[in-house]
Amino acid sequence: MKLAPLLLSGLVVLTPLAAASADWPAWRGPTRDGHAATGQSVPIKWSETENVRWRAAVRGKGHASPTVVGDRVFLASADAATSEQLVLAFDRATGKTLWQTVVHRGPLELGNHKNSSAASASVVSDGERLFINFCHAKAVHTTALDPASGEILWQTRVADYQMHQGFGASPVVHENVMLVAADNRAGGRLAGLDRATGKILWSQERPKIANYASPAVFVSGGRTQAVLAGCGLVASFDPLTGKKLWETEGSTEETVVTAASDGQRVFISGGYPRSHVAALALDGSAKVLWQTPTRLYVPTLLVRDGHLFGVLDSGAAFCWRADTGDEVWREKVDKDYYASPIMVGDRIYATSLRGVTSVFEATAKHFKLLAQNQLGDEALASPSICGGQIFLRHAKKGEPRQEFLWCVAEK
Repeated sequence: MKLAPLLLSGLVVLTPLAAASADWPAWRGPTRDGHAATGQSVPIKWSETENVRWRAAVRGKGHASPTVVGDRVFLASADAATSEQLVLAFDRATGKTLWQTVVHRGPLELGNHKNSSAASASVVSDGERLFINFCHAKAVHTTALDPASGEILWQTRVADYQMHQGFGASPVVHENVMLVAADNRAGGRLAGLDRATGKILWSQERPKIANYASPAVFVSGGRTQAVLAGCGLVASFDPLTGKKLWETEGSTEETVVTAASDGQRVFISGGYPRSHVAALALDGSAKVLWQTPTRLYVPTLLVRDGHLFGVLDSGAAFCWRADTGDEVWREKVDKDYYASPIMVGDRIYATSLRGVTSVFEATAKHFKLLAQNQLGDEALASPSICGGQIFLRHAKKGEPRQEFLWCVAEK
């Protein structure tokens, strides 16, 4: 493991979205770092017959995580039978479907990966509107919807898109701007849209390389940065103007994870053509502080108290020092992870491909497995945890395969 001296100091301040603490308004949650609100009573154990508040059948297929705002749960999906990409709204108390809005009609573009879906980006809420990204007709489109009725408010074609293994970048809200990443082999783009109208306010061209990461917004040293890793680069932009703040080599070509930060460093990882995890300075120097050839391709990292936590694609839970990358502990939990873990206090909830959510106590001192809970047979979407409830998108295999949205809560 290559190390470099740490010359930075600072405190990360993640700009929260306009949402109640009992909500999960976006990919990676209200603070956009995978941390659920502390102080809530969240179940550790459940099954299909224990601590399940309700289960709702989901039309179609997708890997998008549930978005929870007020009394509703929103989910992006794609129905191969009708060739439609859609957004669904469920009643938070009962699981009843409230509305279904077809956003696009036409052939679904799935890519070359066996686990690809045509609905991998998650819905985002700014408190007034819903936003969703879909790849349709060889282009990435961002659509705004009314959360009460599902009515389409505006739709913007952001960039051409050459499909490789899929598309999965979720939209990201920052003040009046909606950030949309569309990296692909035809020449990518990172764009800032006016979230009220959908007008493209700025755009930055990206290399002709496939990449799947969502941008991340951090505030460090009084400066707000939108950071995007992949395409062989790590790049930082002013999210309001699109001005490039810095850019450096240091990433692999294809990444899926969203960058994480502790305010001093930005943490990135990827899996093709090489596996790596790296820490770079967030002060503008973009200096590589440490890196390791560990494969962390899909699940996004968690940062807490000077340490990095998470699960590797292969199924090992880990704790590393954030300043050096040194491993504190590693424990095998399951295998094949596509979903990203969620942290609630000292507990981490991590869902594997086979539909098992492992709950473990994770501190810099120790790892302790608390429970392993099976729902369905397959899961690629990340959990959403808010208001004492866990929302899980799992599927039961068979002919036909059927996805369900589960609400888990203590009875």
